[in-house]
Amino acid sequence: MDTVILSTAYFPPVEYFVHILETKSIIIDTYETYKKQTYRNRCSIYTEKGLMNLSIPVAKPFGNHSKTRDITILKMEKWKSNHWKSISNAYQASPFFLYYGSELKEVFYQDFTYLYQLNDALLRLILNMLEIDAGIKYSTYFIQPDELANDFRFTISPKAASRLKLKSYVQVFSDRHGFISNLSILDLIFNLGPEARMYLKRRPSYSG
Repeated sequence: MDTVILSTAYFPPVEYFVHILETKSIIIDTYETYKKQTYRNRCSIYTEKGLMNLSIPVAKPFGNHSKTRDITILKMEKWKSNHWKSISNAYQASPFFLYYGSELKEVFYQDFTYLYQLNDALLRLILNMLEIDAGIKYSTYFIQPDELANDFRFTISPKAASRLKLKSYVQVFSDRHGFISNLSILDLIFNLGPEARMYLKRRPSYSG
C-alpha cells in the first residue's frame, strides 16, 4: 500500500495499527478542521460492564474553525486520574498489564499542552512496544480528501463500524459480554502481549 493518511488518535483502535503495518509511509494530518466525538480525543476499552469510551476534555481556541494542531488539553479537570483508574480496573487482570502498564502510565502522565502532542508520545511508545518501525510524518498543510487514495481520517471512526473483519482473541471480560472488536490498542497489548504484533500482521478480510 502507498502512503496512508491518518488523523491523530488517543490510544488508537486496532484498525489504526493494521493500516500502519500496511505501509512504510504514514502521514498524520493535524491541519484538518478538528472533529469532535472521534478517536482524536477518544478511545474505547473493555470493562466489566462492557464497552466504555474515554474522552479527553479539550479546548478549541478558534471555535469550530480550530485545526487539530490547535486543540489544547483542559488541565483543570482530573481526567487523567479518572482515565487511568478506568484503564487499570479494566485490565489489571489481563496477562500483560503489569508488563506494559507502568511505562504507558509514565508517558500518559507527562504534561502536554496540545492534544496531538500527547497522542504522538503515546503512539510512538506503543509502536516501540510492538516493535513496529513506522515512517510517521506530520502534514504541513491540510490534505484534501481526494488527494491520496489511502485516506482513513474519516473512515476510522467510533460512529462507523469498521470494514475490517478482525479475528477474535481472549479478552478479560469476554466470558461475560463476548468478543468486542476494534477496541483501543491497549486491549490488544494487555491481552496478547508480544503476540499483538503478529495479530496485526495477519491480513484481515474486508466486509462490504
